[in-house]
Amino acid sequence: MSLAGSFNCRRSRQGDRLYGPGLVDDSRGLAVIISLADALDKYNIATRHSLLFVADVGEEGIGNLRGIKYLVNEGKYRGQIDGFISIDGDGENTVFNREIGSRRYRIKISGPGGHSYLNFGRVNPANALGRAIALLAAMKVPASPKTTYNVGRIGGGTSVNTIPFEVWMEFDMRSEDDQELISLEQQFLTLLRQGVGEENRSHAESGTELKLDAQQIGLRHAITSNNNTALVAAVQYASEAVGLGKPILKAGSTDSNAASSAGIPSVTLDGGGGAGNLHSPAEWFQPAGSSKGIQKLLLTVLAWDAGNH
Repeated sequence: MSLAGSFNCRRSRQGDRLYGPGLVDDSRGLAVIISLADALDKYNIATRHSLLFVADVGEEGIGNLRGIKYLVNEGKYRGQIDGFISIDGDGENTVFNREIGSRRYRIKISGPGGHSYLNFGRVNPANALGRAIALLAAMKVPASPKTTYNVGRIGGGTSVNTIPFEVWMEFDMRSEDDQELISLEQQFLTLLRQGVGEENRSHAESGTELKLDAQQIGLRHAITSNNNTALVAAVQYASEAVGLGKPILKAGSTDSNAASSAGIPSVTLDGGGGAGNLHSPAEWFQPAGSSKGIQKLLLTVLAWDAGNH
């Protein structure tokens, strides 16, 4: 079995809360798996299966799950992992037992550029990007299966008085259903071309033209697995045993996606404690009750280990 978490933390304290980007997502994950290793060692708990503890990279942003993808597809333990648990997210007593799909793009729009006064009237990549984003912002997506999109980063240009020769953005699309995600991706690409085309047509008399480059930088498939029922049952037992009640089963976007895609039974557990404002500078963690997350993981591992796999 493999257990995974990652680390990124700069923190401060206000009252009973700790603040810092990455403090919960996913520094907490690393703290929990280290605590599990410490508990197993301190109390001489032996398991029938070998446990592999992994601190990985590349789960967020444009990392495209490269750490766990390497572990399960290329690394020395490839083909030897028969169960995978990721620790990720807040302390809602949540279990991610199925995987959200995502498609991420880096978009570049380029042109001749020029002086903002002397070359006024030429095609402007920034204008084209603005046109495209306005079209994308009006896209309609279903609430069920939940499907989302987001402009995450924008950049480009060289100075305030220069028509940029290139601008770029990074765009994220997610869905619990792969077909919805494919449809959204096709609509996204169509609207991008439409936005650039509108800018080209509006300045056709200048004899200049923009070029569009759309590069996919991330791909995760939406997965509902039937081979993780033993792991889910172990989590449910553990959650009730430590007094948390039945866990909430959800779809998630975590390192488990790479393991599930490789056919490995996988789940993602929260690390316990309170949390909020994930993925923001104001991300916070409330330690009260956080030991329950560690206890739940320990009992999950032991319950799964005692089963027949």
